[in-house]
Amino acid sequence: MAERSLKFNRIPTMTLEPLLQAPLAIQIHVAAVTPAALLGAYILLRPKGTRRHKALGRIWMILMVVTALSSFFIHEIDLFFGFGPIHLLSTATLFGSWQAIAAARRRDIRTHKRIVKGLYFGGVVSAGLFTLVPGRIMNEVIFSGNDTASAMAGIGLVTIGAILVLRPRLKLFA
Repeated sequence: MAERSLKFNRIPTMTLEPLLQAPLAIQIHVAAVTPAALLGAYILLRPKGTRRHKALGRIWMILMVVTALSSFFIHEIDLFFGFGPIHLLSTATLFGSWQAIAAARRRDIRTHKRIVKGLYFGGVVSAGLFTLVPGRIMNEVIFSGNDTASAMAGIGLVTIGAILVLRPRLKLFA
């Protein structure tokens, strides 16, 4: 009787090769947005108004501006004379960064908080999810081109997003 070996569908390991082969503008963009995503989450979860919050907030804003400026040299999606949706988002990020700083300086904390949350969830989280679409560089980096793994991750992220959006209406986790 022949032995049958069990093969498990293993998700390939992450590889930086597609990113290392990408244009310099994309590398700078990722090098700025990655710490901005992590630092932004940390800042949003920690106490506000402290010296640490202000110092880390300045660093985060610099990272966001570098991220936005670097995107103007990325032309992967060419919809209108070399520009695409990322460039609209980058323009909004630059304007929002300026507005958030101005609001904080005039001690309008409510406006500052609203703008910063919009920058983080719209500019980092939402835009970041679109980079995971099959065929994009970050999809290849994280999922090594495995469409099944990226589809499963996408379904999971959409489910989590739906729960977060619908949570107040459904009275989940009350």
